Amino acid sequence: MSFTAKDVQALRQATGAGMMDAKKALEANDGDMEAAKQWLREKGLAASAKRDDRENTEGVVALVIDGNVGAMVKLKSETDFVAGSDQFKAEADTLARLVIAKGEAAVAERAEQLEDLRIVLKEKIELGEVVRVEAGPGEVIDSYLHLQGGRGVNGVLVVMADATQELAHDIAVHIGFARPTYLSRDDIPADVLDKERATLETISRNEGKPEAALPKIIEGRINGFFKDVALLDQPYAKDDSRSVTKLIGSASIVRFAQVEIG
Repeated sequence: MSFTAKDVQALRQATGAGMMDAKKALEANDGDMEAAKQWLREKGLAASAKRDDRENTEGVVALVIDGNVGAMVKLKSETDFVAGSDQFKAEADTLARLVIAKGEAAVAERAEQLEDLRIVLKEKIELGEVVRVEAGPGEVIDSYLHLQGGRGVNGVLVVMADATQELAHDIAVHIGFARPTYLSRDDIPADVLDKERATLETISRNEGKPEAALPKIIEGRINGFFKDVALLDQPYAKDDSRSVTKLIGSASIVRFAQVEIG
């Protein structure tokens, strides 16, 4: 499989690797982008595995809570100039309110308006993630929205049971900065965990760790992986001496969602 200079650049942006390392990775994996990312990580040349899923686009995240229902909509654009325009932000807000009222599929009702927006603003405008969260009896819903240049770029919705509004908000803020992928370590799919364990074993061997020490080293690194991706295992952002589990005590996190630009 061949690759181009654009492929090298895309791999650099996804992994933070240098140009020559990215080129070597693609050469070693016959141009396969995902295999090249894994190769760089195993060699210790990728800046962060978390970069893989990030989008290199501009846009806005609209977040609305109405009673016990919350919604987030990502509306994507090519430039931050368009993303920050009143017309663009208003459309995103309209979409979020439509999701509140009618559900996630209701965004299809705005297809014509989105096409008009593309023509008026002269950019490729697309819908990203659409999320609707509803709190049940005895549950609370709260949110966090990080603003940049007057537009939402990082939105979080969280539903908790047996919790105060203040605690739910604190958890939403934590999620905004810590970016967990799963609620608990038990939610991590077996294939994801197996792949991570195999990757950590390869990294440890490449570092020349003693064979007898490998199981303990890998287990320690797996625990570090849990703290990266599982919300309940994470150190609390405002006080890393406590985990999120310790912070919430007898309360529970029912569901959370995060939508980001960039």
